[in-house]
Amino acid sequence: MSIKPDHSATETPAPPSDGGSRMARVKAAVRRGFVQERRLLAEEGTAYLGRLKGGDMGSLPAILGLVTLFIVFSSLHDGFLTTYNMANLVVQAGSICVLAMGLVFVLLLGEIDLSAGVAGGASATIIALMMIDHGWVWWLATLAGLAAGAVIGLAIGTLVAALGIPSFVVTLAFFLALQAVPLKLIGAGGSLRWNDEVLRGLSIKNVPVTAGWIAAIAIVVGYAGLSLWSHRSRIRKGLVHKPTSLVVLRIVLLATIVLGLTALLSENRAVNPLAFNISGIPWVAPVVIALLLFWTFVLTRTRFGRHLYAVGGNAEAARRAGISVLRMKIAAFVICSSMAAISGLMAASYTGKVSPGSGGGNELLYAVGAAVIGGTSLFGGRGRAIDAVVGGLVIATIPNGLGLLNQASYINFLVTGGVLLLAASVDAISRRRRSAAGV
Repeated sequence: MSIKPDHSATETPAPPSDGGSRMARVKAAVRRGFVQERRLLAEEGTAYLGRLKGGDMGSLPAILGLVTLFIVFSSLHDGFLTTYNMANLVVQAGSICVLAMGLVFVLLLGEIDLSAGVAGGASATIIALMMIDHGWVWWLATLAGLAAGAVIGLAIGTLVAALGIPSFVVTLAFFLALQAVPLKLIGAGGSLRWNDEVLRGLSIKNVPVTAGWIAAIAIVVGYAGLSLWSHRSRIRKGLVHKPTSLVVLRIVLLATIVLGLTALLSENRAVNPLAFNISGIPWVAPVVIALLLFWTFVLTRTRFGRHLYAVGGNAEAARRAGISVLRMKIAAFVICSSMAAISGLMAASYTGKVSPGSGGGNELLYAVGAAVIGGTSLFGGRGRAIDAVVGGLVIATIPNGLGLLNQASYINFLVTGGVLLLAASVDAISRRRRSAAGV
């Protein structure tokens, strides 16, 4: 009797179905993605800590300082975080942020412009005279003021770059000379009212609430779209890229800040809300944001920006690479004085007038302090437009909070001077650590 062999133990199992195979591949891809994401996050964290140890702290000290100031002042006075005071803080910081953004371009080259404040005052005087004495419309008068600022910057840049005169000496001379412009045109003890509805409205009027929400959502959506598109593009090309979770986190943080501030400032902040309606974002904020986005694009996405950083890092190496150091220096001073003209316009909008002393006070010192506190190096080669805005908020927060606490004026000067000295010390120490690390 023959026995049939049993092949059941050696039979090959049936292959999994298409659905099961596809699910397994998806799970494997997800696991690989998680592993790669953790690895990229670890590498990014290690690189960031390395930059901090090497002295490249960027705007981190300024951001921590701003958060600290908000915590301290809000705990000491209930009115600090009110919608009315936050709107007032935005208006107060506007002209400082704009002037500091202009100074960033000069500081990137390791130069200084001591005349920026009075250049803004002289330009604002020209704008006011064009509207009052000659009946020009606001936009034409504004162009005349910007042209005046550009001419001042062109003269300073030419003297510094072409003749080799130190920028400290040239701009100090212009600081003294430009104070004669409003004094001659206005007269001692006089003033010009800044009563144009549009230009005065920069400080006393607000963006309609609906328009403010549309703009805020557009900023968030635009930033998210550009960030994700750039991230996906780098992945497809096989280039070094940030972790996806970090990109998403940045988008969430921006959305939280922008939408949160929009919601806060969209509330009615009138003392008597039943009789008056004061709501919306002050017009100063969109102007500052537009300038911030424009100059950030110029510095990070254009050949001009790359050449500016190159000259600031090593002028001789940049010259040997074919970059015109002379043109870059002149352009930096032209941009600085033009931004000073816009800052002078915004300062006049806030005070409602132009006087012989406009721009001759502490505006320049505050703007330089804002740029340095925000993370721009006094030694050149390092700085961003956002540094000026963050530093400007720090500078404006100090007198705002101390004013609510009814502190004497000398306290404001002492605190602001201490913060600036601390920022300059951090910059010097960071530079020394970068040199030691060979960065």
